[in-house]
Amino acid sequence: MANKILMPKLSPTMEEGQISRWLKKEGDSIEANETIAEVDTDKATMEMTSLEAGTLLKIVVPAGGNARLGQTIGVIGKPGEEFSSLLADEAVTEKKTKEVPEQKKEEPKLYVPPVAAPAQRTVAPTATPAPTKAPSNGRLIVSPIAARMAAEHRIDINSIAGSGPGGRIIKRDIESAMNGGGSKSALFSYTPSTVYGASAYREEATTKMRQVIASRLSESIGPIPTFYLTTAIEMDNVLDLRAKINSELKDGEKISVNDIIVKVVSHALMRHPFVNASYRDTAIRFYEDADIGVAVAVEDGLITPVIRSANKKGFVDISREIKSLASKARERKLQPEEYTGATFSISNLGMFGITEFTAIINPPEAAILAVGSSTPTPVVKDGVMTVRNIMKVTLSCDHRVIDGATGAKFLQTFKNMMEQPVLMFM
Repeated sequence: MANKILMPKLSPTMEEGQISRWLKKEGDSIEANETIAEVDTDKATMEMTSLEAGTLLKIVVPAGGNARLGQTIGVIGKPGEEFSSLLADEAVTEKKTKEVPEQKKEEPKLYVPPVAAPAQRTVAPTATPAPTKAPSNGRLIVSPIAARMAAEHRIDINSIAGSGPGGRIIKRDIESAMNGGGSKSALFSYTPSTVYGASAYREEATTKMRQVIASRLSESIGPIPTFYLTTAIEMDNVLDLRAKINSELKDGEKISVNDIIVKVVSHALMRHPFVNASYRDTAIRFYEDADIGVAVAVEDGLITPVIRSANKKGFVDISREIKSLASKARERKLQPEEYTGATFSISNLGMFGITEFTAIINPPEAAILAVGSSTPTPVVKDGVMTVRNIMKVTLSCDHRVIDGATGAKFLQTFKNMMEQPVLMFM
């Protein structure tokens, strides 16, 4: 028995389609699931396949024609089979539809994106009907897919005569222009290129550590009103201090610039208690000592071992403790009390060549210091150009605890102590 070929829904937002071209002609045999036509939707040119095997008895909507979802576009059946009754039913339905009065709607404005993704494929047209003269009112009629293709390939759409109904510019007209039948913008040229599909991917289950990191940082960046303060610090005196200390150490032991930063931060925190505090809804908790978290990169993410009472320890003690805790962190041997309960954190990416960045506060702490690399930089000193080692740091502040001036004063104290380490002991 003959059956209708209906316009299928080929994209989630499709309401109608335009037959770009039929791949079969009347009288051709068709296999089930064989592609029989190409349809321009609102998103792309899609292949339409037959749901059954048979013979294409009739093409109802020709190439270039539009059809609503579910509208008959062809007839399939046995060779020589009678199908006029099917089309008679279609004509009655179409008449009833036209008799329903419709309110006049404003014609939607066509949106042509300035840049779009490359076309999935380029199809050479089997035949191009003679162009139809465009409407005399000067308004171009362009199918959505044709407009998108013209934008993608920098085709001057005003130079193209449409071959669709009423002079409508359709996909095959753009394809013809791409093959030399129309003019392109003088600023661009179309060069066929390799077309790639979506990237392959793999998934790995998140570790418990990564889940905790995600949970904790999600608590921070959303509900915490955060602001950022950045300053530049001359590091020459710190580098000299480090060299002098290391020259006195034995057995190859060395302290790092980061060890000195931890010590200086601890002293600055003692002078600015609001930075060494946390917000507790109905109270602000002030800490008597500086328990400083030092961010350490490990295989599964990031963990922050805590240097307890850093304000009461010397450079060498801090250095040894950081090395010990970092080693335990990488071996996954840290105990909870060794990585929880910090009052302030430091994240140093200077060793990776990062000059400046912002870090996310680790709740319930009120601040974190992001440390960049120390880089030789030309500066003006007393009207003379000279080179100094400059390091940029950025303080992320919880505004519920730290006001702008408070954060600025903390950074000022930290900067002064870094540039003149003797101030730590005054």
